[in-house]
Amino acid sequence: MTGETDLQRLLASMKPELLPGVHVFATLPPGTSLPGNLKPVMSFREREGLTLIVTEDEAKSGGLAGTFRCRMITLNIHSSLEAVGFLAAITTRLAAAGMGVNPVSAFYHDHLFVPADRAEEAMAILAKLVEESRA
Repeated sequence: MTGETDLQRLLASMKPELLPGVHVFATLPPGTSLPGNLKPVMSFREREGLTLIVTEDEAKSGGLAGTFRCRMITLNIHSSLEAVGFLAAITTRLAAAGMGVNPVSAFYHDHLFVPADRAEEAMAILAKLVEESRA
């Protein structure tokens, strides 16, 4: 097992980073080829189609209808894929502020996709969570 599993250490040590650009979620029907210019930050195959997270500009240039204009926040700590409660603690805090969030776990880090117009607010909430966890 790799990565941190201790919830308190995860919350106290994470370094949220707001990445540049606006992303959207888009989908391609089953059997459709990925347009050549797209470089999705995430793709996930479902029965209904291929879900993509791409920059808003890439979606437009690829002729894709994007939804959920969002900003990407990377939680810079190597969290274990077996960590318990990390994203639950974070999404609960954002939910308390009435903010929807789409979390994505990758091998090294967790990433949050938050409404583009509330990204700075999300960062402030995360900074407060880190501060409280260090106390």
